[in-house]
Amino acid sequence: MLSDLHRTLHAAREDQDLLEEGRRLTDRVADALVADGFARHFVPERWDGCAGTFTALLDAVSSVAETCASTAWCAALYAAHGRLASYLPEEGQRALWGRTPDVCVAASVVPPQGRAERVDGGWRLTGEWTMASGVDQADWVLLASLAEGPAGAAGPARENRVFAVPRPDVKVRDTWHPIGMRGTGSNTVEAEVFVPEHLSFTVSDLARAQPHAARCHTVPFPLVAGLIFAAPVLGAAEGILRHWWNQQCLRTRPDGGTAAQQPFQQRVLARASAHIQSARLLLERAAQRADTAPITPLLVAENQRDVAAAVELCGTAADEMLHAAGARALDDTNPLQRAWRDITAARAHGTLDPEKAAAAYARARLAAQPADLEGAR
Repeated sequence: MLSDLHRTLHAAREDQDLLEEGRRLTDRVADALVADGFARHFVPERWDGCAGTFTALLDAVSSVAETCASTAWCAALYAAHGRLASYLPEEGQRALWGRTPDVCVAASVVPPQGRAERVDGGWRLTGEWTMASGVDQADWVLLASLAEGPAGAAGPARENRVFAVPRPDVKVRDTWHPIGMRGTGSNTVEAEVFVPEHLSFTVSDLARAQPHAARCHTVPFPLVAGLIFAAPVLGAAEGILRHWWNQQCLRTRPDGGTAAQQPFQQRVLARASAHIQSARLLLERAAQRADTAPITPLLVAENQRDVAAAVELCGTAADEMLHAAGARALDDTNPLQRAWRDITAARAHGTLDPEKAAAAYARARLAAQPADLEGAR
């Protein structure tokens, strides 16, 4: 269903200034994301969802991000949060999708925040949770908190637990004033609500295999978490490349030639396009691993490595093109600056941290190849 994106692309193109000014999605953009299938992309098929692939999501999100990275960010997260909600007990899934799979789910799950107290029949959830992207138009919100473990259990006394809360049951505070990704509406939510047992699962549940589940519901969370946030970065970088080169072709110099004919600009074009195409290949490979490859700890670490590397490549290319665009790129309305701000903001997300990815990859390599290391000595 994600192959037809004309509603989303049209709405994003028409409303991107409104997203920037309002610092949230417009209702028209949110409705288009639902109509084009993002909300149902990872919803289980038994609820009439698509149980789709990560490759399809990468392609769709990056296409949208060429026009509006904020719209693409929310598109990716509405899909990803539907995947997380599939770990709810059956009764909880029915509460979300019993009438329709086209349900927008926002979330604030990393790090756990607020307070969860066990009470009869469920939990009392109180506190505040930051950066819940797309929450204004969401139907449900996933909120994570450290909670008391099962009575008498041998495990830790506290566990990281996720709670599904109807959107009307939380208060949204206008706290999102960022340099980029302004239109995502990643505001703070406050809650003081009872959550029944069937609307909760633990983060450790994300590692368990669901019986008779589609592939997208069996992959471990760390394998795909960064990919979701990298897809908008890739599309935004591809959009910068297109806009920047078009501007160089139209920009005349005192000698009558265009900026595109200058060796410096041509070198920037070659480097930036190579970086961005390399990033796409890395992310496509990461998505294909998530869709089809046998899961191992090393595979998970390779995905984390490749996603972080791809985002760095896109960021480097965007920096170089903005610098080479001249003073006109400093204007707020210039699409180069807007996309550069979006990429810069996205790179700050914790799942895209290159140092964390490098450490995870090194640990996985050390664990997977002790014999090779012994031989190397």
